[in-house]
Amino acid sequence: MTTEQVEEKVRETLHAVALGQVRAPANLAQQVVRRRSRRRFSQAAGAAVAVAAIAAGASLGLGGGGAGEHGRPVQPAAAPQGWHPWQSGVAGAGERGCLVDGSALYCSGSAYDVAKFDARTGERLWTVKVNREGDGIDHPFAVRDGVVYAYRNHTAKNQPNGDYAGGTDLVAVDAGTGKRLWTIEMPQDDRTGQAAMLIDGAVWANTPSLRTMSALDPHTGAEKWHHTWAKGVVCQRAVLSGVPHLVCTPDTEDVHDTDVFRLDPATGEAHKVTTLPGRQQLVGTSADRLVLAGAADAAGDDLQLTTVSGSGKRTTLPGQVKGHAATFTVAGDRLISVSWKGKAAAYSLTTGQTLWSGPVGVTMPDQNTVASLAAPVVSARQGVVYFCSPTGDLSGLDLRTGKQLWHGHVDTGKPTRGLTDTPQLLLYHDVLIARNGSKIISLLPPIGH
Repeated sequence: MTTEQVEEKVRETLHAVALGQVRAPANLAQQVVRRRSRRRFSQAAGAAVAVAAIAAGASLGLGGGGAGEHGRPVQPAAAPQGWHPWQSGVAGAGERGCLVDGSALYCSGSAYDVAKFDARTGERLWTVKVNREGDGIDHPFAVRDGVVYAYRNHTAKNQPNGDYAGGTDLVAVDAGTGKRLWTIEMPQDDRTGQAAMLIDGAVWANTPSLRTMSALDPHTGAEKWHHTWAKGVVCQRAVLSGVPHLVCTPDTEDVHDTDVFRLDPATGEAHKVTTLPGRQQLVGTSADRLVLAGAADAAGDDLQLTTVSGSGKRTTLPGQVKGHAATFTVAGDRLISVSWKGKAAAYSLTTGQTLWSGPVGVTMPDQNTVASLAAPVVSARQGVVYFCSPTGDLSGLDLRTGKQLWHGHVDTGKPTRGLTDTPQLLLYHDVLIARNGSKIISLLPPIGH
């Protein structure tokens, strides 16, 4: 791979997707054992958190009797009222990715920082035009109380030599009208899942400095409080039941222990809840637990998983995640991985046991290319996990057993170099929304029919 291809691969890995489904870097194990500069470590952490659905543990309900548990059979796919199959190819509206919220689909592309579609029909409802270039690796990351939160290029004066001084703004947009409500400048161009997220009563964002997270008023953008960590330390971020947490370790060549802090969402006051041995990478969240990964061996080929509850209870799982994976996803009480050889596996985040493993059912991209597998998505109601390849192959596996229930194909266009090599798969109730570039296809998988 050329240097440009490697850089593009990193950008794709860091491409944060919706809160309900995201991607871990394929070399997560190696990241645990290697040093990173502050910015690269933070961005890698952002991609890792993106693996897992920052709020997925609570919303999916897959643990403790949720879908797919106790022998419950797979449920037939059911179309939402008013939905029909649709396709969209609006140029510049979707290349950067999309987010489903209720019956709305919010996307970003080269022409629009936010474009709202009706998830039932594909009708475009409103758009927010990009500020200068729209070539970011981001898309709207959250919707709450009628406000959409996304990113845009910062408005900056040209330099004396005429070059544009870039930057990133966090932007809040009225979900009903598309009117921009407020913006705030970020200290860097990190637009991963680590850059901003929702907490109780605020937007928790990496501003105004690299080592600071601030709680912003969701309606005005005004700062409520901020927390800054020490120089020479890198902190990964996650939210448990609306409460912000930091996972921090010294940024040195030597491996140090990892501290976990809980911050009061109203005041920002920090409390250390536990310390873990060695460098830990934040993989995601499962209900009221952080999911962390440490190197299980010196080579860093396998991962040892540990969960930490909001109260600080620490559980090191007996099993290990073996080998190099193309993607991880945390869904409820399960970590689902896919190897570059096309093998999917599910691990229990309670017992550490491997629940099942088998073929993923889609054609895997070459590990040495810039193409990537879409982050898997889980239908908790059905008890099915879905996968999508860059070439449009689709597969649905039984969440209990790993048995393939359905496979299909959609024409998302010929893969090209760049961000369009990273497809995206979303769920609108039981409906799948597959996106690659600006091509978006909505279909109901015929499972149980």
